[in-house]
Amino acid sequence: MADQLVCFHAHFYQPPRENPWTGEVGREESAAPYHDWNERITAECYSRNAAARVMDDQGGVARVLNNFSRASFNLGPTLMGWLESHSPEVYGAILEGDRWGRRRFAGHGTALAQAYNHVIMPLASHRDRRTQVLWGVRDFVWRFGRQPEFGRQPEGMWLPETAVDLNTLEALAEAEIRFTILSPRQADRVRHPGTDAWCDVSDGAIDTGRAYLHRLPSGRSINLFFYDAEISQGVAFGRLLEDGGRLAESMLAAFPEGEREPRLVSVATDGETYGHHHPAGEMALAEAISRFEDSESPRLTCYGQFLSEHPPELEVEVAQGTAWSCDHGVDRWQTDCGCATGANPAWNQTWREPLREALDLLAGHLSRLFEDAGGRLLRDPWEARDQYIEVLLDRSAERFDEFLARHGTAAVGSPGRAEAVILLEMQRYSMLMFTSCGWFFDDAGGIETRQVLLYAGRALELAEALGYMEARGPFLARLEDVSSNRADVGHGRAIFESAVAAARAEATAAAAKPV
Repeated sequence: MADQLVCFHAHFYQPPRENPWTGEVGREESAAPYHDWNERITAECYSRNAAARVMDDQGGVARVLNNFSRASFNLGPTLMGWLESHSPEVYGAILEGDRWGRRRFAGHGTALAQAYNHVIMPLASHRDRRTQVLWGVRDFVWRFGRQPEFGRQPEGMWLPETAVDLNTLEALAEAEIRFTILSPRQADRVRHPGTDAWCDVSDGAIDTGRAYLHRLPSGRSINLFFYDAEISQGVAFGRLLEDGGRLAESMLAAFPEGEREPRLVSVATDGETYGHHHPAGEMALAEAISRFEDSESPRLTCYGQFLSEHPPELEVEVAQGTAWSCDHGVDRWQTDCGCATGANPAWNQTWREPLREALDLLAGHLSRLFEDAGGRLLRDPWEARDQYIEVLLDRSAERFDEFLARHGTAAVGSPGRAEAVILLEMQRYSMLMFTSCGWFFDDAGGIETRQVLLYAGRALELAEALGYMEARGPFLARLEDVSSNRADVGHGRAIFESAVAAARAEATAAAAKPV
């Protein structure tokens, strides 16, 4: 009998939410009765998946599973940092889940890395793509580690919104990432190696039961998985999570009768599906996992283990500039393409294009300043930025001294040290301002768009602290073309100025509190 395997993948992620002037997440009224959305979703989802109940036939608790130990998952680095500080028990359970998974899946952990702060990689600059991958890798190694025989690198990396093109795959391959996971609609064509007979699968008809090899223009290559779209859709938006047994049966039904080759049935959804979007969804996932974890066929696996046991026999090429949540490539993050949440059907998203252009304009100014000013203080400013994640993971003065000893020039004295910090933090915020959620929802006045504008405001303020005043005028002028659907909100410049003023007032109030 052919080897039959199943894998569940959960993409756990929340956008970074901290006030850039305080480093803390402010109260978010829409998350009530919780303080903020991180806190609420931790209670509704992350903590519950760390201890998911499986019920018996009498309605009692038969067992409690850490879903992170059995389901493949990625958890955004910025969210992991928040969990480490604000929910250490859940953070510890997630790390333990991956350690347990390594023991179960022959050393292949359940955790995958993620590009650092969820930018749409095909729309990012070459330098930002590189830094996003390197920061995601280093954050992962810092938190999860790996057994030496598998290397300390993560085997796989989740791409934000699964947004992909050749440049993005090159960035992953350069960082020695073995695989990523995509929607079947993102495959373009497949073939047997050594032949010119490509088969068109651009209609989503790719066989999702195997791994594929994608050869890249650089000569590198990367492995790709494509999840089962029908079952994943049923989990995220249908009724499959009403009953874990129903979910398990749907996966069993996906195995063709008489199959003679190894086959993987894998599901990939937002992790928040399990408990936040679908209350008790974590229980359905745990029940489905229980059906497979002690079964010889189909048996539970993770992507890394499947890839080692069943290397790809076919080559694939992806469609360029595509994502799992946009029917128009990656236009959801740059134009009024028609993709929206559906909550406000009369609204438009014409604001997306000028917002993207305003932030691109600002990023260009900040890059020039970084190269010019950073070139005096840092031997290679962009290499230093790539390695700055070491300082972000350990904010001690000793770590920054080590960093400057490796990357600084002779000009880094006491004033130069402070200037180097400003420049590197400016660059950090210049990437945070491209977090994808700023464009995903229906209106420029939403909390997600306000958040990316806060990061832009902080980056701009740091540039001006170094005497660079050229960026503000053009940036604000372009923001005036960002039009909210709500008359009481106004244009993008007004949104920016009110958000920054409120954030700075919050910082002033925090500083005035007695210690």
